[in-house]
Amino acid sequence: MSLFGDGLEAAVQKAFTRPAPRSAGARMRYLVRQLKGTKAVAQMLRISQRTVERYVKDQIRRPRADLAQRLEAAVRERWQPRVRERARRQAATTTGLVIDTRARFGFTAAPGTTDDARIRHLTLALPPQYAARFFDAQDAGASEQQLRALAGEALGEVYFRDGGRRAHGLEVEFTDVEFEL
Repeated sequence: MSLFGDGLEAAVQKAFTRPAPRSAGARMRYLVRQLKGTKAVAQMLRISQRTVERYVKDQIRRPRADLAQRLEAAVRERWQPRVRERARRQAATTTGLVIDTRARFGFTAAPGTTDDARIRHLTLALPPQYAARFFDAQDAGASEQQLRALAGEALGEVYFRDGGRRAHGLEVEFTDVEFEL
């Protein structure tokens, strides 16, 4: 996934009510229940059906590194879908999202002015309409670049333009991103 997409996913995962299975056997049993059989799990993880059965019976306890990553990602992707959907719906309708980022952020201005583009560390609460746009874009398969442009637009509106109360018509730059949440 992407830096911004991972951040959206992490925000949704904070709403989980129970921890996901941690051992390889528990994760495999969970996937077998979800996909209704060992054959489907084997095809999804690109391993043999017999290997899946061994994990289910705890005959194998430690997967190879690449299999462990695929297994963890598959469980994380399917874990608590109703809780995940409720958290997304709540963020998109009432609570919004909090973005914490360190990036080159600003707009074209005279060198040395306070609004000139520079590295800034921003932690801002975005209104629900932006959360809805982020989740819709993510569901539509938006690229990292598109999500970053949407974040720049949202941060520019909330941070520089203050919801339309100042700095009208400015084009905001959002580049050199070091981290996003």
